[in-house]
Amino acid sequence: MKCTLRPWKESDLDNLVKYAGDFNIAKNMSDAFPHPYTRQDGRKFIAMALGIKPARLFAIDVQGQAIGSIGFFPQSDIHAKNAEMGYWLAQEYWGQGIMVQAVDQLVEYAFATFDIIRIYARPFGTNKASQRVLEKSGFKLEATFEKALFKRGEFIDEKIYARRKTDI
Repeated sequence: MKCTLRPWKESDLDNLVKYAGDFNIAKNMSDAFPHPYTRQDGRKFIAMALGIKPARLFAIDVQGQAIGSIGFFPQSDIHAKNAEMGYWLAQEYWGQGIMVQAVDQLVEYAFATFDIIRIYARPFGTNKASQRVLEKSGFKLEATFEKALFKRGEFIDEKIYARRKTDI
């Protein structure tokens, strides 16, 4: 199944709330990602995404429907040549290669549009599927921080994966 990245639209609100509201999405996100995910949360997110120029937050689109989100966040100060990437995909689309396509498209766009040399992601140690996506997209494991995160009452490992512009 082929996906494209595109700007979020106000008409994506229903899909955003439906898919982002899944506990299996929220459990692999930081606590800043709301659960339950309300229409108000969705409106706020879409407004924020549309306000960032040039675009850095995108809907993952399959057949005209927003089924996930992906974005990157350029860093500052001595980390200014780096950007953190984050993403999620509706559970019913897992395991179909969509996320690898989305990551590849985002990486190409980010390196072509921004003055960065490294994109990194920080999946939870428990999120093996996300780790596989990153590996399939050419990201390399740079570090594992044991029991560095505290989520839902337990300590979990944090992984750091990165891809450099020179890897393309």
